[in-house]
Formats: sequence, structure tokens, C-alpha cells
Amino acid sequence: MAGPSQDFWQQRFVSGQIPWDRGAAHPQLALWLDQGLIDPGLSLLVPGCGRGHELLALAQAGVEVLGLDYAPAAVALARAQLESHAGSASGRVEQADVLSWQPEMALDAVYEQTCLCALHPDHWRRYADQLHGWIKPGGRLFALLMQARRDSAGAGVVEGPPYHCDIQAVRALFPSDRWHWPAPPYSGHDHAQGWTELAVVLTRI
Repeated sequence: MAGPSQDFWQQRFVSGQIPWDRGAAHPQLALWLDQGLIDPGLSLLVPGCGRGHELLALAQAGVEVLGLDYAPAAVALARAQLESHAGSASGRVEQADVLSWQPEMALDAVYEQTCLCALHPDHWRRYADQLHGWIKPGGRLFALLMQARRDSAGAGVVEGPPYHCDIQAVRALFPSDRWHWPAPPYSGHDHAQGWTELAVVLTRI
């Protein structure tokens, strides 16, 4: 399998070497919640949930949330975070490979922040097809697209994670005959590691 292995991610979470982790939910998630785009009662999936900051924020907002992660250590950390707030939040976490996992029924929404950029681009087509299959028609994909272009890209080198989510490549993965795209420009969020994330909400056709 091209890209980082399960052991790569496991060792990162075991050792605490997770520099992408903000220590709290992404600020864009709070904006989407404040705007009423993510309603209580929605069934929402967070693939690549990591330590579970977004799971906690969504669960506390009344969302029926499920997190997936490839690394057992990340699953344990996310479960512990939810359990420590059991009085104000409820959610579930499963260990799973997003390239093969299937929900019991179609979902209202997916929050995509760290999964696409963590997958080697060889697997992006499969992941995009998975997302389209997971979300019910009219459902939403809340996406934060990592902008992490490196100088080596000019020579065709594929470098990551995080892998650069070029907006043209992402549009090819999520074409307009399967997804409704809002008009650009899209708001960007700076990351402490020097990257930027573009916030885009797609609607599944």
C-alpha cells in the first residue's frame, strides 16, 4: 500500500509526535455549528478522527457522531476523551480502514479534515468514491483541504503526509455531476505548521 502504514500512524500517536494536532477542535467547525450548517440529530462521520477533538465538539452539540481511525492508539485516545465528558457528550469510535469500511446506512454528513491529506494520492480515487457512497443524496461533505505544496512538487515529487490537496485535483475527485460546489473564493485557515486549509462545503447530488 502506497503511503504511510498503520504502524507509522500507531507510533506517532503512541509517542505523541502529532504536530498537526491543535489540542482542540478546528475553529472552522465552530463556525459551521454557529451557522447552523450542522444540526443536532444529524448522523455525521469523522474519518481519521485522531484524538477526537472534533468528535467531542460535535457530540456536545447533539450530533450523532462516529469517528474512525486506522491507529489503535488514536482510537483509544478518542474514546478516552469522549468518556471523560460522558455527562455532556456521547459518540462512538471505531478502528477501521476508510478504504474498505461501510456504514450500516447512508449518512447525513461527513467532516473531512485530516483523512484525505493523510492518504497517499494513489488512494484518493477510492476514498472519494467511498465518501460519495457513504453520504445520502442531499447530504454534505464538510471539507478542510490541506494546502501543503512543497518545492519538490515542481519536479513531480509526491511528498507527505500531509499531502497537498490541490483544488484542481480535488475538483476532479469530486466532480460537479456528483457534488454541488459553492462558488469560490473559499476561506482559509492558517496552521501552526505553516500550512493552510481551505474550508469548502460540498453537497452530494
